Amino acid sequence: MKKVNVITLGCSKNIVDSEYLMKQLQVGGWDVYHDSNNPNVDVVIVNTCGFIADAKEESIDTILSLVEAKKSGQISKIFVMGCLSQRYKEELTKEIPEVDGYYGVDNLPDILQDLNSPFSTENSNKRLLTTPNHFAYLKIAEGCNWGCSFCAIPLIRGKFVSKPIPELIEQTKSLVSEGVREIILIAQDTTFYGKDIYGERKIAELVDTLAQIDGLEWIRIHYTYPFGFPDDLLDVMARNPKVCKYLDIPLQHINNRILKSMKRRISNVETIELVNKIRTKVPGIAIRTTMLVGYPGETEEEFNELLNFVSESRFDRLGVFAYSPEENTPSENLNDSVLQNVKHERVERLMEVQRNISREINENRVGQVYRVVVDREEGGFYACRTEFDSPEVDQEVLIKQNNRQDVNIGNFYFCKITSADDYDLYGDFIEKKIARVLYPDYTKWKS
Repeated sequence: MKKVNVITLGCSKNIVDSEYLMKQLQVGGWDVYHDSNNPNVDVVIVNTCGFIADAKEESIDTILSLVEAKKSGQISKIFVMGCLSQRYKEELTKEIPEVDGYYGVDNLPDILQDLNSPFSTENSNKRLLTTPNHFAYLKIAEGCNWGCSFCAIPLIRGKFVSKPIPELIEQTKSLVSEGVREIILIAQDTTFYGKDIYGERKIAELVDTLAQIDGLEWIRIHYTYPFGFPDDLLDVMARNPKVCKYLDIPLQHINNRILKSMKRRISNVETIELVNKIRTKVPGIAIRTTMLVGYPGETEEEFNELLNFVSESRFDRLGVFAYSPEENTPSENLNDSVLQNVKHERVERLMEVQRNISREINENRVGQVYRVVVDREEGGFYACRTEFDSPEVDQEVLIKQNNRQDVNIGNFYFCKITSADDYDLYGDFIEKKIARVLYPDYTKWKS
């Protein structure tokens, strides 16, 4: 049997693209591996990221290492797909001609054709999961219409295009039938979902509809956008126990001058009001956000405004990136005047504030009871997550195994938090009869 290894770099949207491709290859008779070190594969396909400088460098390094493997006879062919080759196909073809084919972000049929593998219409909405069996990403749209000054996504992925609700229902039911119990909705802006094909935002309706699928336990929402945030989504999150009280909403900055230059369409006052509204409408919600520091012209005063905002807002999760100019984006024409060492210093200062906030929030969770899903076994612990934690990017609840034989990966249990550190919690499993007394939302999960 022909063997192929698919290497996925970048974000969860790339993961989904790889999973579609892998299913088609499997149906076409290939022995499919993902991110494998198997030295006996015939073909390697790299799904690249071209979003920021570090990601592009990782993609190039991966391609070059595979070129060396091809030269030494370890593999026979290399194919490159995804964001990097979408943006730089001509340059890559010229600089790294040893690659057998370069493809963009939506050229799956072309890849299959060049591999002499048929496209299966019957399996066009199915994937070969690379995540643990109990959770999966559901990409509800492609592209983006916002055109933020620093972002190359519209150049790579094009305009926002929603997938129809029936198609997403079908895919979710298929995933649940295979054992998936948590769905993570992803798009460049999930809150804009439906505007292009239905004439209005339909994210709340989509979430409400998916929540009716039997066997689905959690729905998690990633990558929302602050401008025009739909209130009805918060209503769904507040009333439906299947919808995790968790929101990923990149805010990027709080200073008005920088927000305007970034083309974010929202002011600092409106941002603060939105954060307060989210917390008021969905009590106890965990908010994840990201900030961009060192944007062209960012002064120490403007950075301190951001620092104070983060300190006062006390986000549950926070990621920080240092600005780097991207080709053909509006901000490329601005004077990238903030020195690299200053950018990195600001990243560290902001993350130090967040580290202290995270520890305080975690310490306040000690003694509380939560419902958790078990992701894996590692180092004598069960690595678990609450509804407030997304896989890969957020903290975990670590529970000692203690020779327990009745805990299964992918199942849900109750646990009591016994201790905490900056970015992780520690706890013990407790029985349902105890959870019934201690866990405030137990009746929602009485089954």
